[in-house]
Amino acid sequence: TGLIRRDSDVVRYMGESIAAMAPYIVLAFVASHFIAMFNWSNLGAISAIGGADALKSAGLPLALILMGVTILGAGLDMFIASASAKWAALGPVLVPMLMLLGVSPEMTTAAYRMGDSSLVIMSPMNPYFILVLGFAQRWRPGLGVGGLLSTLLPYAIAFFVAGLAITGIWGALGL
Repeated sequence: TGLIRRDSDVVRYMGESIAAMAPYIVLAFVASHFIAMFNWSNLGAISAIGGADALKSAGLPLALILMGVTILGAGLDMFIASASAKWAALGPVLVPMLMLLGVSPEMTTAAYRMGDSSLVIMSPMNPYFILVLGFAQRWRPGLGVGGLLSTLLPYAIAFFVAGLAITGIWGALGL
């Protein structure tokens, strides 16, 4: 295209691309320091042990605890749409905490996924929400965010109730 005429043009374009990435680099720097300090301080282990002790003293049945994990996963959908980002934050505490109560990591993950997968279709934080809205407007011109949410609500509630019931049954039967 003739944009690069000398070696200084290459350096300038490379500098512009790095400048565009600067906010991400700063965010990654801060996030990596947070993760390093979290690991160094053992806050995950301390929280897991404290949480396990609190759950033991509460005397709740395992099925209710697992249903609580499901509710937590679903509730966080409204704030963080990415399942992997939520699990990266919750997993280091939830897995060891429930392991201390005799729950396998697989069951903890399954309970979390039951909740996470149910309400995410309605989350305004879901990056695919606008894509779904665009596709839905093909068949229903004029459909807005409210219309799409009211259409998805019955499905989200049905998925959530079914996931909660399945999690409770798995927990009660010790599966």
